[in-house]
Amino acid sequence: TNTTNTTNTTNTTTMFYVKSLEHSIVLQPIHFGPKLYATIKRLVKESVEGVALPHYGYCVKVLGVDDENVKAGVIEYDTGDVCYTVQYEALLFRPMKNEVLDAVVTDIMSLGFYAAVGPLKVFVHMSKMPQDMNGEQGGGFDGNAWVSADEEVKIEEKCGVRLRILGCTADDGQFTAVGTMNDEFLGMIDTGDEANAY
Repeated sequence: TNTTNTTNTTNTTTMFYVKSLEHSIVLQPIHFGPKLYATIKRLVKESVEGVALPHYGYCVKVLGVDDENVKAGVIEYDTGDVCYTVQYEALLFRPMKNEVLDAVVTDIMSLGFYAAVGPLKVFVHMSKMPQDMNGEQGGGFDGNAWVSADEEVKIEEKCGVRLRILGCTADDGQFTAVGTMNDEFLGMIDTGDEANAY
């Protein structure tokens, strides 16, 4: 059984931030020995890196686990296993509501499209696209892409888009979000460094 808790709150108003967290590791007696601390540190990294931690975001990387931050183990008398609580520093990725992000389109469908921002998947519904693209003022879905009325903009798989996050939820170790392109300076962009909204 592995659990993660916070022990020290830091500034969480940015997308990337560092935070001190706690994680519990249960070890069988076979792991006890001179490499105990190395095993605990390895298991903490394997358990939390790349995982969405509710309220905190994705754990991008465990920055450090000091030996003195491994608390004394507690024996589970019914199994003989020992539970260790470990404090560690983590680099976290947490998109915030109303944050503007650049993403790459991964899936196109008749109701909208999905785009990826690193490990985060963002869904943009057709109602959150510009009116000249969602059919209200022309344009629409052609089966493979969302195309503007003048056919100058074509949102398809692997293209870049700039969007704004409307909301984000965590479920089963993954974060999902909904976004919009219905704002100024949002929309299709170049995938290079010099990106321009359409």
